[in-house]
Amino acid sequence: MLKHDADLELFRDNFRRFMQEHIAPYYLQWEKDGIMPREIWTKLGENGFLCVDLPEQYGGYAVPTYYSLMLVEESARAGYGALSTAISCHSEIAAPYILHIGNEAQKQYWLPRMVTGEVVGAIGMTEPGAGSDLQAIRSSAILQQDDYYLLNGSKTFISNGQHADLVILAAKTDPAARAKGVSLLMVDTHLPGFKKGTNLEKIGLHSQDTSELFFDQVKVPKQQLLGQAGQGFAYLMQELPRERTAIAATALGAIRGAIDITIRYVQERQAFGQPIAKFQNTRFVLAQAKIDEQATAAFYERCLELYMAGEMDVQTAAAIKAFSTDMQMKVTDHLLQLFGGYGYMTEYPISRFFVDARIQRIYGGTNEIMKEIVARDLLGR
Repeated sequence: MLKHDADLELFRDNFRRFMQEHIAPYYLQWEKDGIMPREIWTKLGENGFLCVDLPEQYGGYAVPTYYSLMLVEESARAGYGALSTAISCHSEIAAPYILHIGNEAQKQYWLPRMVTGEVVGAIGMTEPGAGSDLQAIRSSAILQQDDYYLLNGSKTFISNGQHADLVILAAKTDPAARAKGVSLLMVDTHLPGFKKGTNLEKIGLHSQDTSELFFDQVKVPKQQLLGQAGQGFAYLMQELPRERTAIAATALGAIRGAIDITIRYVQERQAFGQPIAKFQNTRFVLAQAKIDEQATAAFYERCLELYMAGEMDVQTAAAIKAFSTDMQMKVTDHLLQLFGGYGYMTEYPISRFFVDARIQRIYGGTNEIMKEIVARDLLGR
């Protein structure tokens, strides 16, 4: 188990106060608008809530990774699933790619601006014909005169897509080489030929901007190749454990948040002359939710320990992603039932917990793919 960290709890309290002041009064309107304002990134950066575990030379606090993941968990617990996903894509996915794979010049150029919120990061993997099967991507980036990559193609379902200033993009630099032809590029979204599509409408995470991205003869400087050409698929496998651990942090936070609001509701709501908390079914549903939360927390904390020790393997990352998000969907569904008809009304936050949970079993690799990864570890190919 992770040791109690008094500094972490102080940091958690600071973040909760930040959300109470800068998120809570506006979040419902952002959900109706279908997007958060770009300024929220600047506020997050000014208050020190972005990329906090980066080394100090790049603007971070050099704190343990669980400080960063706490922000993902707490925003989900507060009912701000869109914020949790946005921070996760920026701090838990995009920034670590640069830190772990980038050269010193790339780190110095991009990371400090990601810490301040001047640059919003995104990851560009999924395409209309390539979701979990990343080997099927068709976007191409062909080196021209040993000077720049000529990027063409498109991506879809890109979180932070509207606000993104930087996209870590997977593209074929050698289209004939299948997986060995995939490379990663750091693409400045302001380059000529880079176009953002409309903000996609979703059944949940309404205020989390999600976009199609289009590339038409975009000239990406050769210096923005991330790592070595042709190693993109290997880098993806290397970085997926953190991404999937972050998804689990969102799941755990959401489970805890859904339990929090349900406890308050069942103690206040009356039926047949007494609070519905007095009914055995209510008590059993909440008890099971707490048991499920404890199981998820134990598995998550173990995975976090493994990640921080550099011992997190792909199979365990797949397992925690599938387990935690299945549990998130199950718990929120059962708790919503206790609200009756009110649980189906958008004015009740439990409804948001429910719809926001659904995507968690899809992105970061579908849970069916996660189970296939675990099965391969058990049975071989």
